[in-house]
Amino acid sequence: QVQLVESGGGLVQAGGSLRLSCAASESFFSINDMGWYRQAPGKQRDLVARITSGGSIDYADSAKGRFTISRDNAKNTMYLQMNSLKPEDTAVYYCNVQGRLSASIPRSFGYWGQGTQVTVSS
Repeated sequence: QVQLVESGGGLVQAGGSLRLSCAASESFFSINDMGWYRQAPGKQRDLVARITSGGSIDYADSAKGRFTISRDNAKNTMYLQMNSLKPEDTAVYYCNVQGRLSASIPRSFGYWGQGTQVTVSS
């Protein structure tokens, strides 16, 4: 059974920091790209940051300079360090994993976590 377990969300004041984690279950045969997305009420889900298996990273403009994405391939875990948080960062944050569940599956599929709420008060 595929599981992506997110943790680290919560309520923080503007200017504060949070560290999100996303742990992928051992069901994955291989994991390629991992990413963090967020969705605020009434808005679409947008990419925050993405990291490939080789360590290449992309950030949304809103995250550059404040957020840092990383991953521990040995633990199938991804992190998002969020500093200098702003009220506009308030959203549900979702992790996304592109991976294969078996060597017999020729390509990766995308899987989503359940989301973790981040609320930044002004």
